Amino acid sequence: MRIGIPAETLVGEKRVASVPDVVEKLIKLGFTVAVQSGAGDAANFSDDAYRTAGAAIIDGAAKLWADSDIVFKVSVPTTEEVGLMREGGHLIGFIWPAQNPELMQQLAAKKVTVLAIDCLPRMLSRAQKMDALTSQAGVAGYRAVIEAANVFGRFFNGQITAAGKVPPAKVFIAGAGVAGLAAIGTAAGLGAIVRANDTRAEVADQVKSLGGEFVKVEYEEEGGGGGGYAKVMSEGFQQAQREMYAKQASEVDIIITTALIPGKPAPKLITAEMVKSMKPGSVIVDMAAERGGNCELTEPGQAVVKHGVTIVGYTDLNSRLAKQSSTLYGTNLFRLTEELCKTKDGIINVNMEDDAIRGLTVIKDGVVTWPAPAPKLPPAAAKPAEAKPIAAAKGHGAGGAPVSASKIALIFGIAALAFLFIGAYAPAAFLAHLTVFVLACFVGYMVVWNVTPALHTPLMSVTNAISSIIAIGALVQVSPPLLGGEARPDDLIRWLAVAGIMLTTVNMFGGFAVTRRMLSMFRK
Repeated sequence: MRIGIPAETLVGEKRVASVPDVVEKLIKLGFTVAVQSGAGDAANFSDDAYRTAGAAIIDGAAKLWADSDIVFKVSVPTTEEVGLMREGGHLIGFIWPAQNPELMQQLAAKKVTVLAIDCLPRMLSRAQKMDALTSQAGVAGYRAVIEAANVFGRFFNGQITAAGKVPPAKVFIAGAGVAGLAAIGTAAGLGAIVRANDTRAEVADQVKSLGGEFVKVEYEEEGGGGGGYAKVMSEGFQQAQREMYAKQASEVDIIITTALIPGKPAPKLITAEMVKSMKPGSVIVDMAAERGGNCELTEPGQAVVKHGVTIVGYTDLNSRLAKQSSTLYGTNLFRLTEELCKTKDGIINVNMEDDAIRGLTVIKDGVVTWPAPAPKLPPAAAKPAEAKPIAAAKGHGAGGAPVSASKIALIFGIAALAFLFIGAYAPAAFLAHLTVFVLACFVGYMVVWNVTPALHTPLMSVTNAISSIIAIGALVQVSPPLLGGEARPDDLIRWLAVAGIMLTTVNMFGGFAVTRRMLSMFRK
Protein backbone atom coordinates (compact mmCIF):
# COMPACT_ATOMS: atom_id res chain seq x y z
CA MET A 1 0.00 0.00 0.00
CA ARG A 2 1.11 3.56 -0.66
CA ILE A 3 1.19 6.17 2.10
CA GLY A 4 0.71 9.75 0.91
CA ILE A 5 1.89 12.82 2.80
CA PRO A 6 0.30 16.00 1.40
CA ALA A 7 1.29 19.58 2.12
CA GLU A 8 -0.89 21.15 4.82
CA THR A 9 -3.30 23.78 3.48
CA LEU A 10 -4.41 25.39 6.74
CA VAL A 11 -3.16 28.97 6.96
CA GLY A 12 -0.17 29.15 9.33
CA GLU A 13 0.26 25.37 9.59
CA LYS A 14 3.96 24.57 9.14
CA ARG A 15 3.97 20.97 10.34
CA VAL A 16 4.16 17.93 8.10
CA ALA A 17 2.69 14.52 8.88
CA SER A 18 5.95 12.58 8.54
CA VAL A 19 9.68 13.27 8.40
CA PRO A 20 12.52 11.59 6.47
CA ASP A 21 13.69 9.46 9.41
CA VAL A 22 10.17 8.08 9.88
CA VAL A 23 9.73 7.54 6.12
CA GLU A 24 12.67 5.11 6.20
CA LYS A 25 10.94 3.12 8.96
CA LEU A 26 7.63 3.07 7.07
CA ILE A 27 9.38 1.66 4.01
CA LYS A 28 10.90 -1.10 6.17
CA LEU A 29 7.33 -2.07 7.13
CA GLY A 30 6.66 -2.78 3.46
CA PHE A 31 4.93 0.45 2.42
CA THR A 32 5.79 2.80 -0.40
CA VAL A 33 5.72 6.49 0.55
CA ALA A 34 4.87 9.51 -1.59
CA VAL A 35 5.37 13.10 -0.42
CA GLN A 36 3.90 16.17 -2.05
CA SER A 37 6.63 18.47 -3.29
CA GLY A 38 7.33 21.19 -0.72
CA ALA A 39 5.30 19.50 2.04
CA GLY A 40 8.17 19.68 4.52
CA ASP A 41 9.73 22.99 3.49
CA ALA A 42 8.17 25.00 6.33
CA ALA A 43 9.47 22.46 8.85
CA ASN A 44 12.97 22.47 7.29
CA PHE A 45 12.63 19.06 5.61
CA SER A 46 13.58 19.35 1.96
CA ASP A 47 12.36 17.24 -0.94
CA ASP A 48 15.90 15.91 -1.33
CA ALA A 49 15.85 14.63 2.25
CA TYR A 50 12.65 12.71 1.54
CA ARG A 51 14.12 11.32 -1.69
CA THR A 52 17.20 10.15 0.18
CA ALA A 53 14.92 8.38 2.69
CA GLY A 54 13.26 6.52 -0.19
CA ALA A 55 10.07 8.52 -0.78
CA ALA A 56 8.69 9.51 -4.14
CA ILE A 57 8.11 13.25 -4.62
CA ILE A 58 4.77 14.08 -6.26
CA ASP A 59 3.91 17.46 -7.81
CA GLY A 60 0.43 18.62 -6.90
CA ALA A 61 -2.04 17.57 -4.25
CA ALA A 62 -4.60 16.05 -6.66
CA LYS A 63 -2.25 13.34 -7.93
CA LEU A 64 -0.95 12.53 -4.45
CA TRP A 65 -4.44 12.13 -2.94
CA ALA A 66 -5.64 10.08 -5.91
CA ASP A 67 -2.64 7.69 -5.90
CA SER A 68 -2.46 7.12 -2.12
CA ASP A 69 -4.09 4.19 -0.31
CA ILE A 70 -3.42 5.83 3.06
CA VAL A 71 -3.10 9.56 3.69
CA PHE A 72 -1.29 10.98 6.74
CA LYS A 73 -2.42 14.49 7.69
CA VAL A 74 -1.92 16.93 10.55
CA SER A 75 -4.79 19.41 10.37
CA VAL A 76 -8.44 18.59 9.74
CA PRO A 77 -9.00 17.97 5.99
CA THR A 78 -10.90 20.61 4.06
CA THR A 79 -13.89 19.93 1.83
CA GLU A 80 -11.62 20.25 -1.21
CA GLU A 81 -9.20 17.66 0.20
CA VAL A 82 -12.05 15.24 0.95
CA GLY A 83 -13.09 15.57 -2.68
CA LEU A 84 -9.59 14.54 -3.78
CA MET A 85 -9.61 11.31 -1.74
CA ARG A 86 -9.91 8.01 -3.56
CA GLU A 87 -12.99 6.01 -2.70
CA GLY A 88 -12.31 3.24 -0.17
CA GLY A 89 -9.03 4.83 0.95
CA HIS A 90 -7.73 5.46 4.47
CA LEU A 91 -7.15 8.73 6.31
CA ILE A 92 -5.16 9.14 9.53
CA GLY A 93 -4.89 12.48 11.33
CA PHE A 94 -6.73 14.96 13.52
CA ILE A 95 -10.47 14.91 12.81
CA TRP A 96 -12.29 16.12 15.97
CA PRO A 97 -15.56 14.33 15.04
CA ALA A 98 -17.64 16.02 17.76
CA GLN A 99 -16.78 19.46 16.38
CA ASN A 100 -17.00 18.49 12.68
CA PRO A 101 -20.21 16.50 12.01
CA GLU A 102 -20.45 17.76 8.41
CA LEU A 103 -16.91 16.59 7.69
CA MET A 104 -17.80 13.17 9.07
CA GLN A 105 -20.70 12.88 6.65
CA GLN A 106 -18.52 13.96 3.72
CA LEU A 107 -15.90 11.35 4.58
CA ALA A 108 -18.52 8.63 5.05
CA ALA A 109 -19.90 9.41 1.60
CA LYS A 110 -16.47 8.59 0.12
CA LYS A 111 -16.66 5.12 1.78
CA VAL A 112 -13.27 5.68 3.39
CA THR A 113 -11.84 4.42 6.66
CA VAL A 114 -10.83 7.24 9.00
CA LEU A 115 -8.64 6.92 12.09
CA ALA A 116 -8.83 10.08 14.21
CA ILE A 117 -5.64 10.40 16.21
CA ASP A 118 -7.47 12.73 18.62
CA CYS A 119 -9.86 9.89 19.58
CA LEU A 120 -7.15 7.57 20.90
CA PRO A 121 -8.20 5.96 24.23
CA ARG A 122 -5.51 7.65 26.30
CA MET A 123 -6.25 5.57 29.40
CA LEU A 124 -4.70 2.50 27.71
CA SER A 125 -1.05 2.32 28.70
CA ARG A 126 0.01 0.69 25.41
CA ALA A 127 -1.59 3.58 23.52
CA GLN A 128 0.85 6.14 24.93
CA LYS A 129 3.33 5.63 22.09
CA MET A 130 0.60 6.71 19.63
CA ASP A 131 -0.67 9.66 21.70
CA ALA A 132 -0.18 12.66 19.42
CA LEU A 133 -2.24 14.91 21.70
CA THR A 134 0.32 14.44 24.45
CA SER A 135 3.36 14.92 22.24
CA GLN A 136 1.95 18.08 20.65
CA ALA A 137 0.77 19.49 23.99
CA GLY A 138 4.29 19.10 25.40
CA VAL A 139 5.74 21.11 22.53
CA ALA A 140 3.06 23.79 22.91
CA GLY A 141 3.70 24.11 26.65
CA TYR A 142 7.40 24.63 26.05
CA ARG A 143 6.78 27.17 23.31
CA ALA A 144 4.29 29.10 25.47
CA VAL A 145 7.06 29.86 27.97
CA ILE A 146 9.40 30.91 25.15
CA GLU A 147 6.73 33.29 23.81
CA ALA A 148 6.24 34.73 27.30
CA ALA A 149 10.00 35.24 27.70
CA ASN A 150 10.10 36.94 24.31
CA VAL A 151 7.73 39.74 25.32
CA PHE A 152 8.57 39.90 29.03
CA GLY A 153 10.75 42.86 29.93
CA ARG A 154 13.41 41.19 32.06
CA PHE A 155 15.18 37.97 33.06
CA PHE A 156 13.34 34.89 34.30
CA ASN A 157 16.05 34.06 36.82
CA GLY A 158 17.13 36.35 39.62
CA GLN A 159 20.57 37.93 39.40
CA ILE A 160 22.80 40.05 41.59
CA THR A 161 25.14 42.19 39.50
CA ALA A 162 27.29 45.27 39.93
CA ALA A 163 24.47 47.20 38.27
CA GLY A 164 21.92 46.06 40.84
CA LYS A 165 19.72 43.20 41.90
CA VAL A 166 17.23 41.59 39.49
CA PRO A 167 14.40 39.64 41.16
CA PRO A 168 13.27 36.36 39.57
CA ALA A 169 10.08 36.37 37.51
CA LYS A 170 6.97 34.88 39.07
CA VAL A 171 5.02 32.58 36.76
CA PHE A 172 1.55 31.17 37.43
CA ILE A 173 0.31 28.29 35.28
CA ALA A 174 -3.40 27.52 35.21
CA GLY A 175 -3.85 23.84 34.43
CA ALA A 176 -1.26 21.13 35.05
CA GLY A 177 -2.00 18.74 32.21
CA VAL A 178 0.68 17.75 29.71
CA ALA A 179 1.05 21.30 28.35
CA GLY A 180 1.00 22.81 31.82
CA LEU A 181 3.64 20.43 33.15
CA ALA A 182 5.85 21.16 30.14
CA ALA A 183 5.47 24.87 30.84
CA ILE A 184 6.28 24.36 34.53
CA GLY A 185 9.47 22.48 33.72
CA THR A 186 10.57 25.05 31.16
CA ALA A 187 9.87 28.09 33.35
CA ALA A 188 11.55 26.50 36.37
CA GLY A 189 14.54 25.61 34.19
CA LEU A 190 14.85 29.26 33.21
CA GLY A 191 15.03 30.19 36.89
CA ALA A 192 11.54 31.60 37.49
CA ILE A 193 9.48 31.11 40.62
CA VAL A 194 6.68 28.87 39.35
CA ARG A 195 3.23 28.34 40.82
CA ALA A 196 0.52 26.15 39.31
CA ASN A 197 -3.04 25.06 39.92
CA ASP A 198 -5.25 22.29 38.60
CA THR A 199 -8.69 20.99 39.50
CA ARG A 200 -7.16 17.50 39.82
CA ALA A 201 -5.51 17.28 43.21
CA GLU A 202 -3.44 14.24 42.20
CA VAL A 203 -1.17 16.35 39.96
CA ALA A 204 0.21 18.29 42.94
CA ASP A 205 3.15 15.89 43.31
CA GLN A 206 3.97 16.21 39.61
CA VAL A 207 4.03 20.00 39.90
CA LYS A 208 6.39 19.84 42.88
CA SER A 209 8.65 17.32 41.16
CA LEU A 210 9.21 19.80 38.32
CA GLY A 211 10.18 22.60 40.66
CA GLY A 212 6.81 24.32 40.97
CA GLU A 213 4.57 25.18 43.90
CA PHE A 214 1.04 23.78 43.81
CA VAL A 215 -1.56 26.41 44.75
CA LYS A 216 -4.66 24.71 46.09
CA VAL A 217 -8.19 26.06 45.81
CA GLU A 218 -9.81 26.24 49.25
CA TYR A 219 -12.75 24.09 48.21
CA GLU A 220 -12.98 20.31 48.34
CA GLU A 221 -14.08 18.81 45.02
CA GLU A 222 -12.49 16.25 42.71
CA GLY A 223 -11.89 17.58 39.19
CA GLY A 224 -10.73 14.53 37.22
CA GLY A 225 -12.86 14.02 34.11
CA GLY A 226 -11.13 10.96 32.60
CA GLY A 227 -8.82 10.66 29.63
CA GLY A 228 -6.34 13.12 31.12
CA TYR A 229 -8.82 16.02 31.06
CA ALA A 230 -10.58 17.99 33.78
CA LYS A 231 -14.35 18.22 34.16
CA VAL A 232 -16.71 21.16 34.61
CA MET A 233 -16.64 22.11 38.29
CA SER A 234 -19.46 23.27 40.56
CA GLU A 235 -20.31 26.95 40.96
CA GLY A 236 -18.96 26.93 44.52
CA PHE A 237 -15.60 25.61 43.35
CA GLN A 238 -15.45 28.07 40.47
CA GLN A 239 -16.06 30.99 42.83
CA ALA A 240 -13.25 29.86 45.14
CA GLN A 241 -11.05 29.32 42.10
CA ARG A 242 -11.72 32.86 40.79
CA GLU A 243 -10.72 34.29 44.17
CA MET A 244 -7.46 32.36 44.08
CA TYR A 245 -6.77 33.45 40.47
CA ALA A 246 -7.44 37.08 41.40
CA LYS A 247 -4.88 36.87 44.18
CA GLN A 248 -2.27 35.26 41.92
CA ALA A 249 -2.87 37.78 39.11
CA SER A 250 -1.99 40.66 41.41
CA GLU A 251 1.25 38.97 42.52
CA VAL A 252 2.80 37.28 39.49
CA ASP A 253 4.47 38.62 36.35
CA ILE A 254 3.39 35.94 33.87
CA ILE A 255 0.25 33.80 33.59
CA ILE A 256 0.03 30.81 31.25
CA THR A 257 -3.41 29.24 30.88
CA THR A 258 -3.95 25.74 29.50
CA ALA A 259 -7.46 24.79 30.67
CA LEU A 260 -9.59 22.89 28.16
CA ILE A 261 -12.65 20.65 28.45
CA PRO A 262 -13.32 18.20 25.57
CA GLY A 263 -16.15 19.25 23.29
CA LYS A 264 -16.79 22.55 25.07
CA PRO A 265 -15.53 26.14 24.85
CA ALA A 266 -12.52 26.95 26.99
CA PRO A 267 -13.54 28.04 30.51
CA LYS A 268 -13.01 31.73 31.32
CA LEU A 269 -10.52 31.84 34.17
CA ILE A 270 -8.92 35.29 33.85
CA THR A 271 -11.37 38.17 33.90
CA ALA A 272 -10.80 41.71 32.68
CA GLU A 273 -10.63 42.89 36.30
CA MET A 274 -7.81 40.43 36.98
CA VAL A 275 -5.92 41.75 33.95
CA LYS A 276 -6.28 45.30 35.29
CA SER A 277 -4.84 44.21 38.64
CA MET A 278 -1.64 42.86 37.06
CA LYS A 279 1.56 44.87 37.10
CA PRO A 280 2.41 46.88 33.96
CA GLY A 281 4.57 44.84 31.63
CA SER A 282 3.07 41.53 32.75
CA VAL A 283 2.28 38.80 30.23
CA ILE A 284 -0.57 36.34 29.71
CA VAL A 285 -0.12 33.44 27.29
CA ASP A 286 -3.52 31.89 26.54
CA MET A 287 -2.93 28.39 25.17
CA ALA A 288 -6.69 27.83 24.91
CA ALA A 289 -7.15 30.71 22.46
CA GLU A 290 -8.24 28.37 19.65
CA ARG A 291 -11.29 27.36 21.72
CA GLY A 292 -12.18 30.91 22.76
CA GLY A 293 -9.47 31.42 25.37
CA ASN A 294 -9.23 31.25 29.15
CA CYS A 295 -8.87 35.04 29.35
CA GLU A 296 -11.80 37.35 28.59
CA LEU A 297 -9.56 39.73 26.64
CA THR A 298 -7.80 37.16 24.46
CA GLU A 299 -7.88 37.72 20.72
CA PRO A 300 -7.22 34.34 19.01
CA GLY A 301 -4.19 34.40 16.77
CA GLN A 302 -3.00 37.79 18.03
CA ALA A 303 -0.73 39.29 20.66
CA VAL A 304 -2.41 42.42 22.06
CA VAL A 305 -1.74 44.84 24.91
CA LYS A 306 -4.65 45.51 27.26
CA HIS A 307 -4.31 47.61 30.44
CA GLY A 308 -0.52 47.44 30.12
CA VAL A 309 -0.54 43.62 29.95
CA THR A 310 0.53 41.72 26.83
CA ILE A 311 -1.98 38.95 26.07
CA VAL A 312 -0.59 36.33 23.67
CA GLY A 313 -3.34 34.34 21.97
CA TYR A 314 -1.36 32.47 19.30
CA THR A 315 -3.11 29.38 17.96
CA ASP A 316 -0.05 28.02 16.13
CA LEU A 317 2.36 27.30 18.99
CA ASN A 318 3.20 23.89 17.54
CA SER A 319 3.94 25.39 14.14
CA ARG A 320 6.38 27.77 15.81
CA LEU A 321 8.43 24.64 16.56
CA ALA A 322 7.47 22.89 13.35
CA LYS A 323 10.49 20.61 13.04
CA GLN A 324 10.19 19.21 16.56
CA SER A 325 6.41 18.93 16.38
CA SER A 326 6.54 17.14 13.02
CA THR A 327 9.15 14.68 14.25
CA LEU A 328 7.09 13.72 17.29
CA TYR A 329 3.84 13.57 15.33
CA GLY A 330 5.42 11.46 12.60
CA THR A 331 6.71 9.04 15.25
CA ASN A 332 3.22 8.76 16.76
CA LEU A 333 1.76 7.87 13.35
CA PHE A 334 4.55 5.36 12.74
CA ARG A 335 3.77 3.61 16.04
CA LEU A 336 0.12 3.48 15.00
CA THR A 337 1.11 2.05 11.63
CA GLU A 338 3.09 -0.67 13.41
CA GLU A 339 -0.09 -1.68 15.23
CA LEU A 340 -2.03 -1.69 11.95
CA CYS A 341 0.62 -3.68 10.07
CA LYS A 342 1.96 -6.30 12.46
CA THR A 343 2.82 -8.60 9.57
CA LYS A 344 5.21 -5.97 8.11
CA ASP A 345 3.99 -6.66 4.59
CA GLY A 346 2.82 -3.15 3.72
CA ILE A 347 -0.88 -3.93 4.20
CA ILE A 348 -2.84 -2.53 7.13
CA ASN A 349 -5.53 -4.36 9.09
CA VAL A 350 -8.01 -2.15 10.96
CA ASN A 351 -8.79 -4.64 13.72
CA MET A 352 -11.98 -3.50 15.43
CA GLU A 353 -11.39 -6.04 18.22
CA ASP A 354 -8.37 -4.06 19.35
CA ASP A 355 -9.50 -1.45 21.92
CA ALA A 356 -6.94 1.14 20.81
CA ILE A 357 -7.71 0.74 17.10
CA ARG A 358 -11.45 0.63 17.76
CA GLY A 359 -11.26 3.92 19.67
CA LEU A 360 -9.32 5.58 16.85
CA THR A 361 -11.61 4.39 14.08
CA VAL A 362 -14.41 6.94 13.59
CA ILE A 363 -15.44 5.71 10.10
CA LYS A 364 -15.00 2.15 8.80
CA ASP A 365 -15.60 1.60 5.07
CA GLY A 366 -18.03 4.51 4.94
CA VAL A 367 -19.90 3.58 8.14
CA VAL A 368 -19.64 6.05 11.02
CA THR A 369 -18.41 4.12 14.08
CA TRP A 370 -17.91 7.09 16.38
CA PRO A 371 -18.26 7.30 19.33
CA ALA A 372 -16.51 4.07 20.26
CA PRO A 373 -17.61 2.01 23.27
CA ALA A 374 -15.52 2.39 26.40
CA PRO A 375 -12.41 0.21 26.22
CA LYS A 376 -12.23 -2.87 28.41
CA LEU A 377 -9.88 -1.88 31.19
CA PRO A 378 -8.42 -4.50 33.54
CA PRO A 379 -10.36 -4.73 36.81
CA ALA A 380 -8.98 -2.60 39.61
CA ALA A 381 -7.02 -4.54 42.17
CA ALA A 382 -9.01 -5.33 45.30
CA LYS A 383 -8.09 -3.18 48.24
CA PRO A 384 -6.13 -5.34 50.66
CA ALA A 385 -7.56 -5.80 54.11
CA GLU A 386 -5.98 -3.60 56.70
CA ALA A 387 -3.23 -5.50 58.40
CA LYS A 388 -3.02 -5.48 62.14
CA PRO A 389 -0.18 -3.37 63.42
CA ILE A 390 2.87 -5.49 64.13
CA ALA A 391 5.09 -4.61 67.01
CA ALA A 392 8.43 -3.32 65.83
CA ALA A 393 11.06 -5.99 65.99
CA LYS A 394 13.92 -5.31 68.33
CA GLY A 395 17.24 -5.34 66.62
CA HIS A 396 20.24 -3.30 65.70
CA GLY A 397 19.50 0.14 64.33
CA ALA A 398 16.14 0.41 66.09
CA GLY A 399 15.40 1.22 69.68
CA GLY A 400 13.42 -1.22 71.83
CA ALA A 401 11.77 -1.02 75.23
CA PRO A 402 14.18 -0.12 78.07
CA VAL A 403 15.62 -3.09 79.96
CA SER A 404 14.45 -3.37 83.53
CA ALA A 405 16.87 -2.53 86.35
CA SER A 406 16.67 -6.03 87.87
CA LYS A 407 17.61 -7.64 84.54
CA ILE A 408 20.59 -5.29 84.14
CA ALA A 409 21.75 -6.09 87.67
CA LEU A 410 21.48 -9.84 87.01
CA ILE A 411 23.50 -9.60 83.78
CA PHE A 412 26.26 -7.55 85.39
CA GLY A 413 26.36 -9.89 88.40
CA ILE A 414 26.85 -12.96 86.24
CA ALA A 415 29.52 -11.19 84.19
CA ALA A 416 31.38 -10.10 87.36
CA LEU A 417 31.41 -13.66 88.73
CA ALA A 418 32.69 -14.98 85.39
CA PHE A 419 35.53 -12.45 85.28
CA LEU A 420 36.36 -13.15 88.96
CA PHE A 421 36.67 -16.87 88.22
CA ILE A 422 38.84 -16.26 85.17
CA GLY A 423 41.06 -13.79 87.03
CA ALA A 424 41.64 -16.24 89.85
CA TYR A 425 42.69 -19.23 87.78
CA ALA A 426 43.76 -18.01 84.27
CA PRO A 427 47.42 -17.26 83.45
CA ALA A 428 48.53 -13.61 83.27
CA ALA A 429 49.16 -13.69 79.48
CA PHE A 430 45.61 -14.90 78.86
CA LEU A 431 44.18 -12.06 80.94
CA ALA A 432 45.89 -9.47 78.74
CA HIS A 433 44.38 -10.99 75.55
CA LEU A 434 40.98 -11.37 77.19
CA THR A 435 40.95 -7.71 78.17
CA VAL A 436 41.64 -6.65 74.59
CA PHE A 437 38.93 -9.04 73.31
CA VAL A 438 36.28 -7.72 75.70
CA LEU A 439 37.06 -4.10 74.86
CA ALA A 440 36.92 -4.91 71.13
CA CYS A 441 33.49 -6.53 71.57
CA PHE A 442 32.19 -3.52 73.48
CA VAL A 443 33.50 -1.01 70.92
CA GLY A 444 32.14 -3.09 68.04
CA TYR A 445 28.72 -3.27 69.67
CA MET A 446 28.59 0.48 70.24
CA VAL A 447 29.79 1.25 66.71
CA VAL A 448 27.68 -1.20 64.70
CA TRP A 449 24.51 -1.75 66.70
CA ASN A 450 23.81 1.95 67.21
CA VAL A 451 24.19 2.84 63.52
CA THR A 452 21.09 3.06 61.32
CA PRO A 453 20.75 0.02 59.02
CA ALA A 454 21.02 2.22 55.92
CA LEU A 455 24.67 2.88 56.81
CA HIS A 456 25.66 -0.72 57.53
CA THR A 457 27.15 -1.31 54.08
CA PRO A 458 29.58 1.65 54.16
CA LEU A 459 30.31 0.80 57.80
CA MET A 460 31.25 -2.73 56.84
CA SER A 461 33.54 -1.47 54.09
CA VAL A 462 35.39 0.90 56.40
CA THR A 463 35.77 -1.70 59.15
CA ASN A 464 37.05 -4.04 56.47
CA ALA A 465 39.68 -1.43 55.64
CA ILE A 466 40.56 -1.00 59.32
CA SER A 467 40.99 -4.77 59.65
CA SER A 468 43.97 -4.38 57.35
CA ILE A 469 45.94 -3.57 60.49
CA ILE A 470 47.05 -7.19 60.23
CA ALA A 471 49.58 -5.82 57.78
CA ILE A 472 51.66 -4.91 60.83
CA GLY A 473 52.21 -8.60 61.53
CA ALA A 474 53.35 -9.19 57.97
CA LEU A 475 55.71 -6.19 58.16
CA VAL A 476 57.32 -7.69 61.27
CA GLN A 477 58.00 -10.90 59.34
CA VAL A 478 59.80 -9.12 56.50
CA SER A 479 61.73 -6.66 58.67
CA PRO A 480 65.55 -6.90 58.95
CA PRO A 481 67.07 -9.11 61.69
CA LEU A 482 67.18 -7.64 65.17
CA LEU A 483 70.47 -6.32 66.56
CA GLY A 484 70.65 -9.16 69.06
CA GLY A 485 71.04 -11.62 66.23
CA GLU A 486 67.70 -13.29 66.83
CA ALA A 487 66.78 -15.65 64.01
CA ARG A 488 64.24 -14.46 61.39
CA PRO A 489 61.59 -16.54 59.60
CA ASP A 490 62.61 -18.65 56.62
CA ASP A 491 62.03 -17.61 52.99
CA LEU A 492 58.61 -19.27 52.69
CA ILE A 493 57.16 -17.31 55.59
CA ARG A 494 58.81 -14.12 54.36
CA TRP A 495 57.25 -14.39 50.88
CA LEU A 496 53.89 -15.26 52.37
CA ALA A 497 54.21 -12.08 54.44
CA VAL A 498 54.99 -10.07 51.29
CA ALA A 499 51.84 -11.46 49.63
CA GLY A 500 49.86 -10.64 52.75
CA ILE A 501 51.10 -7.05 52.66
CA MET A 502 49.98 -6.68 49.03
CA LEU A 503 46.52 -8.08 49.71
CA THR A 504 45.96 -6.04 52.85
CA THR A 505 47.08 -2.90 50.99
CA VAL A 506 44.39 -3.48 48.35
CA ASN A 507 41.90 -4.21 51.12
CA MET A 508 42.83 -1.08 53.00
CA PHE A 509 42.74 1.47 50.18
CA GLY A 510 39.80 -0.22 48.44
CA GLY A 511 37.77 -0.23 51.64
CA PHE A 512 38.25 3.47 52.26
CA ALA A 513 37.55 4.31 48.59
CA VAL A 514 34.32 2.30 48.55
CA THR A 515 33.25 3.85 51.85
CA ARG A 516 33.77 7.34 50.51
CA ARG A 517 31.68 6.64 47.40
CA MET A 518 28.91 5.07 49.47
CA LEU A 519 28.74 7.96 51.92
CA SER A 520 28.60 10.46 49.03
CA MET A 521 25.29 8.91 48.00
CA PHE A 522 23.79 9.98 51.34
CA ARG A 523 24.81 13.61 50.87
CA LYS A 524 22.55 16.07 49.01
